[in-house]
Amino acid sequence: MNLLQKIKRQPPGRIIALGFALVIFIGSGLLMLPCSVKDGVVLHYIDALYTSTSAVCVTGLIAVDAGDTFTPLGQFFLGGLIQIGGLGVTAVGAGIIIAIGKKVNLKGRNLIREAMNLGSGQGLIRFIKSVFFTTVIFEALGAILSFTVFIKSYAPLKALGVSIFHSIAAFNNSGFDILGGGTNLIPYQDNIMLNLVTCGLIIFGGIGFLVIHELIHTRLRWRKLSMHAKVVISTSAILIVIGALLLKFTENMTWLGAFFHSVSARTAGFSTYSLKDFTTPGLMALIVLMFIGASPGSTGGGIKTSTFFVLMQGLKSAATNSSEKAFHYAIPKESFRKASVITFLALGVVVVGTYLMLVMDPWVSLRDALFEVVSAFGTVGLSTGITPDLSLGSKLLSIFIMYIGRLGPLTIATLWHFSVGERVRYSEGNIAIG
Repeated sequence: MNLLQKIKRQPPGRIIALGFALVIFIGSGLLMLPCSVKDGVVLHYIDALYTSTSAVCVTGLIAVDAGDTFTPLGQFFLGGLIQIGGLGVTAVGAGIIIAIGKKVNLKGRNLIREAMNLGSGQGLIRFIKSVFFTTVIFEALGAILSFTVFIKSYAPLKALGVSIFHSIAAFNNSGFDILGGGTNLIPYQDNIMLNLVTCGLIIFGGIGFLVIHELIHTRLRWRKLSMHAKVVISTSAILIVIGALLLKFTENMTWLGAFFHSVSARTAGFSTYSLKDFTTPGLMALIVLMFIGASPGSTGGGIKTSTFFVLMQGLKSAATNSSEKAFHYAIPKESFRKASVITFLALGVVVVGTYLMLVMDPWVSLRDALFEVVSAFGTVGLSTGITPDLSLGSKLLSIFIMYIGRLGPLTIATLWHFSVGERVRYSEGNIAIG
C-alpha cells in the first residue's frame, strides 16, 4: 500500500491535521526564499517556521516583524497562508476542485463536514461556495474602507497593499500587520474608521460562516435564527460588553480602545495600546477572553463561545436542579459532556504549556508566560513583548500550542486512537463526587 492510499484510509481528523502541517512547512519554505526576505535581513528557519505556523493557525504572534522582515512577495505569501488558515485547508482544497469543474467525492465531503463543524453533508457544495463568496465580499469591503485611512499615510500602491493585507488578517482573526516598527495599530488608536472597520471584520469572521449564512437568509430576523446562531450572537455580544467594561475600569484608555481590545482579544490579536503598559487585572481579563475565543466554524480559536455557553448552562442546571435549556430549546445532554472535556483539555494545554515555558525560559514571569501560552492556544496573537526573545524550546512549544489551538484540543486528542465503538460494556459502579 503506497503512502497516498494510507493517507486516504485515515479518519478525517488526521487528514485535516496532516493538511495543516503540510501547509505550515511549505509556508516556512516560501518565507525562507531570498526573494521573500528584505536585503540585509537574516531570517532563521525557526522564525520562518514560527511565522508560518502563526499565519496558518491565524494567530498573529510574531518572532520577527512582518513589515520589517519580508518583501512585498514575502508579505503576499504571508497573506496567502493567513487566508488558507482562516478558511481551512480542506475548504480551500474543495474550493479549488469546484473552481476547475471537478466533483468532490464522498471522502472529500466528509472532510469538509468535519473541518467546518457541519451537522450533515446536505448542501455542502453550495455552502462552500457561499463561504468563498462571503469571504470575498467582506474582505473587499474591508480593504476599500481601510484604504481611505491608509492612503493618508502611504503612496497609493503601498496603501492598497496594506489595506488588502489588513482586511485579510482582520477577517481571518489573525493579528498580523505589515506596517513595520512592531507597533501594530498603535499609531491608529484614535482613528475611529479603522478601529470600527477592523472590529467589524473580526466580529463577522469570529461568529462563523454558519451564522453569517443564517443572518443573510433570515434577513436578520431574530425569531427565525437557529439555537446555535442565537447562542453565538448573544454570547459574543455579552463577552464584548463585559470585556470592554473590565478593560475601561482597569486601564487608562478610551472607550474606543476598551471596545477594540475586547473584540480583538477574542482571537484576533490586533492592538492599539501597548500591552506592556497593561495592569495585571487588565491582562487577566484579556486572558479569559482569549481562552473563550471565537465561535465554531469561524476563523478564530479558543474553546469557542458555544462551548462556554453550554458549560455555564450545565453549571446553572446542576446548581438549581433544573433542566438545561436556552431560547426555548433543550440543550442536548451530550453537549455539556463534550464542552466539559474540551475545557478540561484546553486548561491542561495551558497549564502544561505555561510550566514548560517557565522551565525553558526562567527569566519570563508567570504572568507573561501564562498570557503568551493562552494567546497561542486561543490563536490570538496578543503578547506582552516576550515572543522574539523566547528560546528555541519555547518557540517550538508555542508552535505546537498554536497548532493544537487551531485544530482544537479534542481533535488532537482523538488523532492517536480511532475506533468504531467498544465491544465490551461493564455494569455501572458507584463513586463519590464532590
